[in-house]
Order: sequence, then C-alpha cells, then structure tokens
Amino acid sequence: MKLKTKLTLFNAASKLVIVTIFVLLLPVIIRTINQNFTDNKLVKQKAKVLQLIKTSGIKDYLYAAYSPLKEEYYSLDEDTLNEQLDTIIIEKRKIEGDTIDYRILSYNFNVAQKKYLLEIGKSVNTIGETTSPLQTIAFVVLVGMILLTILADQLYSNHVLRPLGQIIKTKLIAHKFPNFGSYKKVKTSTSDFEYLDISIHKMIQTIERTFQKEREFISNASHELMTPISILQSKIENMFEQDDIADEFKARLIEMQKILNRLKNITKTLLLISQIENDQFIREDNILISDLLNDLYDEISIRLQDKNISCEITVPKNCFLISVNKFLLFNLFFNLFNNAIKYNVERGKIHIVGSYENNGLVVSIIDTGIGIGEQEIPFIFNRFKKFRQSLQQDSFGLGLPIVKSIADFHKITIEVTSIKNSGSTFKLIFPSEMVEIQE
Repeated sequence: MKLKTKLTLFNAASKLVIVTIFVLLLPVIIRTINQNFTDNKLVKQKAKVLQLIKTSGIKDYLYAAYSPLKEEYYSLDEDTLNEQLDTIIIEKRKIEGDTIDYRILSYNFNVAQKKYLLEIGKSVNTIGETTSPLQTIAFVVLVGMILLTILADQLYSNHVLRPLGQIIKTKLIAHKFPNFGSYKKVKTSTSDFEYLDISIHKMIQTIERTFQKEREFISNASHELMTPISILQSKIENMFEQDDIADEFKARLIEMQKILNRLKNITKTLLLISQIENDQFIREDNILISDLLNDLYDEISIRLQDKNISCEITVPKNCFLISVNKFLLFNLFFNLFNNAIKYNVERGKIHIVGSYENNGLVVSIIDTGIGIGEQEIPFIFNRFKKFRQSLQQDSFGLGLPIVKSIADFHKITIEVTSIKNSGSTFKLIFPSEMVEIQE
C-alpha cells in the first residue's frame, strides 16, 4: 500500500474516532449547554424582578403566575423559612392539577422588614426541546468539517509526497538496472526528501561503478583466457601426432583436453553474458517462431534419440518475432531445450507450445524431467549459484543465466513452475510490440 494511501486512511480513521466520541458526548454537552443557558436566563430575570421591586416596591398582594402553556413559572410570596436561599434546582410544582418539573431559581430577600421568597422557573421539557435540533446541527457541522479536513489532508499529502513519488519514479522505476543515466535533482522543499534523493543518487553511482567494473572484468578476463586456452589446445593436439607417445600419457592428454574444452565453454559463456549486458548486440532480425524452433529441433534431435525422448512443437505458423536478435534467441531456446533433455528421464516427453495472450505471444517449454525444488526456483537464474542437478549432470550452471540475460535484453518475461520428480515448465512471455501476425 502506498504511503499516501496509508496517511489518508489514518487521517480518515482518526477523524472517524473523533466523530464517534463526539456523537457519544454530544447529548451530555448539549444538555449542559442548555442548562447553563437556562440558569443564566433565570439569573437575569431575577435581577430584573429585584430591580422592579426596588423601583416600585411590593404591592399589598402577592401572587404566582405562569405562562399559558405552563412553560414558565413565577412566584413571589412571604418566606416563612429562616434559612437563606439562593439556589437553582429542579423541583416539581403542581399547577392546575398538573405536576410539572421545573428548573427553579429560589431566592429570599428582605423588604420593609419582611422576608419574601422569589421563585422563577422554566419547564424541564422546554429545556430539552432544543437538544435534538442542536444535536442535529452540531453533527452536520462536524461531519462537514471532517470531510473538508479529509479533503485538505489529501491535497496536502499529495503536495508534500509528490517529490517522493518523483524520486521513486525517476530514480528507481524508470531506469534499467544497473544503467541509471544522468542525475537530475528532484525539486522539493522538504529536507528529508532532498537527503533521500542525494543518498539514492550516491548509492546508485556506487552500484553502477561496481557493476561496470564487474562487466569489464568478465569481458577482459574472457578475452584474455581464450588465447592461452587456444595455445594449450594446439600444443595438446600436436602432442597427439607424435608416434612415440605412450597410451597412459595419451589418456592424461585426453583428460587435459576435456578440462580445456570445459574451460573454453565457460569462458565463451561468460563472454557472451558480458556482451549481452553491455548491449553489444543489435535487434534487427524478423523471424518466424516456427522456423526458429524447427532449426533448433534439427540441431538437437540427436540428443533426443539418445534418451528416447519424444518432442512435440505446437506454435503458430504465421507468427513473426520482429526487431530481435536471431542468434541470441536461438541460444535462449537452445539452453532451455537442452536443459529439458539433460534433466529429463528415459522415454520422457518435451512439449513446446505457443499461443496468443493479451496481444502477445506465450511459448512454454514443458518437460517430464526431475523438476526443480520449490526453494531453488528463485535462484535458478543466479550465475553464482550451482545446484545439485548441475553437479550431477557435469554442468557449469551458466545456461539459465544466459537465458535470463537474453530475455532481459529482449524484454521477455520468464515464469517458472515445477514439481519435484514430475517436470518443469518455462513460460516465455513475448511483449506485444515484438509480435506480428501475418495473414
């Protein structure tokens, strides 16, 4: 999941938690606000009544009054209690036969040496009537603010994280490893991203120099080794022509010649890999996939007969591979076909099948051989990893690294599936721009 998505989800989740808490607390908050508002209103009304009494005095009669709907209650009477009152509490009052809960302000005072009790009340039901509308308004406002903040967070996250996306896209994804091209600084005002950009660039430079040195070493070493190998082969061949050479010595010379041939094959293979990775081949051939595989079959059929292996090739007859290197593709299929024979069983089977998928071509090499262990599959294209099968078959384990190098050179995707002791399938997925179908 992308960092931007994670931040957005976190912001949305945190705001959802806030909304939930607020909704749970909203009734209490609204009730407290209403009660405080009512209490303040009662206090103000008390002040007005006291001011009126101070100005006009108290008439001979005392009275109690209430609004027509009994929402408000007002009472002024002589106080028979000796305790001092100045309270606001909820009490019941019976008015015209109805017992109603009021929030009542009670206050006693003295006028003309007489003690009076003033009560001003407001119906508890009317206080709660505004709770539901206020809750609705508060909830709508809160949700609106949350949505606006989520949108603002999204826009700001996009703005802040844009340099990180550019670093990933331009420095890592957009380049073919390990050829990264020239350095272009990513514009950003965030110091962390500037440091990341520079650090990645320095790391890439180190990797590029290391790979370049490895390529140069492999190429130079392969070239340099070919000359002494050829000289030694020539000398051994000349020694075979001598008449007085003993049979025991001849056997040793044959062993030496095998070792030299093996060393020569390894050197040629390393040189080929180096040339591929250094882009020393061009892609300008257009070939019929059926012709390529038929030529391959003609060259390697003798090995099929040695192990009594049957082979079936089923590929489209009108499919051209365009802008490819025929020599390299032949080597690619040769190594896969050769492995399918080498690691197959007596009287086994090989099936090469091709089909069109997603405007591209898929060619699968399927065998009934000894298979590859599940834990070994991720490493089979590693040129520095040699597996037990290769050791048993007297192989130097560079066939599949060549396949991988040629496939990467042509942008061909390789998928491998295998079951131990049941066989393997190597699926080659050719991109659509490489495939042309002629009617």
